[in-house]
Amino acid sequence: MHFASITHVFGLLLLVTGTAMLFPALCAAYYGEGDLLPLLLSAGVTYLLGLPTWWFFRKQYELNIKDGIVVAVFGWLVVSSFSALPFMIHGAIPGFTDAFFEMISGYTTTGATILTDIEALPHGLLFWRSETHLLGGMGFLTLTIILLPQGMGGVRLFRAESSPGQVITKEKFKPRNRDTMISLWWIYLFLNFIQALLLCFGGMSIFDALCTAFGTVSTSGYSPKNLSIGSYDSAYFDWVIIVFMFLGGVTFMLFFQLLRGNWQAAYRNTEFKWYLVLMLFFCSSVSLILWSNQSYDSLADAFRFGTFQVVSILTTTGYTTADYELWPQAAQMFLFLVCFLGACAGSTTSGIKVVHYVIICKYMYASIRKIFFQPRAVVSIRLNQRAVEASVVDLAICYFIVNIMMILAGGCVMVLLEGFDYVSAMSSVIAALMNIGPGFGEIGPSKNFAFISAPGKWFLSWNMLVGRLEMFSALVILYPSFWKK
Repeated sequence: MHFASITHVFGLLLLVTGTAMLFPALCAAYYGEGDLLPLLLSAGVTYLLGLPTWWFFRKQYELNIKDGIVVAVFGWLVVSSFSALPFMIHGAIPGFTDAFFEMISGYTTTGATILTDIEALPHGLLFWRSETHLLGGMGFLTLTIILLPQGMGGVRLFRAESSPGQVITKEKFKPRNRDTMISLWWIYLFLNFIQALLLCFGGMSIFDALCTAFGTVSTSGYSPKNLSIGSYDSAYFDWVIIVFMFLGGVTFMLFFQLLRGNWQAAYRNTEFKWYLVLMLFFCSSVSLILWSNQSYDSLADAFRFGTFQVVSILTTTGYTTADYELWPQAAQMFLFLVCFLGACAGSTTSGIKVVHYVIICKYMYASIRKIFFQPRAVVSIRLNQRAVEASVVDLAICYFIVNIMMILAGGCVMVLLEGFDYVSAMSSVIAALMNIGPGFGEIGPSKNFAFISAPGKWFLSWNMLVGRLEMFSALVILYPSFWKK
């Protein structure tokens, strides 16, 4: 491994983190609520360690894939640790475990919180909390790659942090990796800007609009309000957020192609069509269940609340407008199924991703057709009008199986650590591993994660990181052979 280069990248990550703290510091200075000094001190400490680490190890080497994985896994841990400093210095979250949990939940776009009174926090800390979504939504390392000099192995960092779904779709923006990242970030920031503008147009304050947009396009879920989006009780806000949660779940490659005038890209994209169909099916099903059970007075309200919750969970955002555990059991069952989906590969979402289900379903269909109807036929599996290699099918199946095994094993661990019932135990792991945030049972939409013990929080924090790095990068470091030459 190239330890000098790895340390250099860690230093750069800290410099980016320290710089990012200056924006909430400006917010704190404007509101004058006593959180300016903690933010400035935290930025200073982060710079104090990051600057010499970046400078003295600036001798460049080419990063290999092992180096990229080490940076991807431990970089998120380092950044989350330093990002916890403002909350600890201020005293809003005095314990390191809770502060780290809140920060890694923000960076991994999980949105699970330990805060019992969110609105009691000063505006600067609330802005910093939401800004972790903005940074983590596109992937913290993608921003770092833009700042790295050429030859530092940026493509390997990107591979270490990106999902298997992106490997499957084989989509690229431009030949140069830095150009790819810049294109991603411009599209991402533009969507955040447009959503914040629309929310302000509807009467939301600039502060709330920015925090809400940061948590929407990144499909993350932190809100500056205790009751999440339900605090506003506005149909206009709900529908704006629904649209941008949906857009956050679309692969950014598709946005790039549409901006270049390639309108056929949406039609050819197999995953996008499945994503759209699944979204319409679950939104319609849950809404009709709510209306038929008279959970809401009108079909319009049932469709509004049902659609919001389905889109929020399917895109792993985690915003809520209602306590869905009070809904009929049939509606809750549909929502539970949605937890296992996730949106498109190459988006800001986490979860298993639609593309894996597309390949597995096509593989099942092809296998049944070959076994029972056309034994001698060569049946190919096609994605985006291209044949899929056998190794890619194996990867999709493996990824699905590993996710399910992680949920089952994690549920057992949470039962042992917390004494949860099996629904709460499984749901807590699903909420963390799929980066959803709220779940069912003890960690339902009207509750939070504050009561969970320190070992339970560390275990769920690890699941958040594993889910955000799409399993393999985070799990491969557990192999002893990974650390051998």
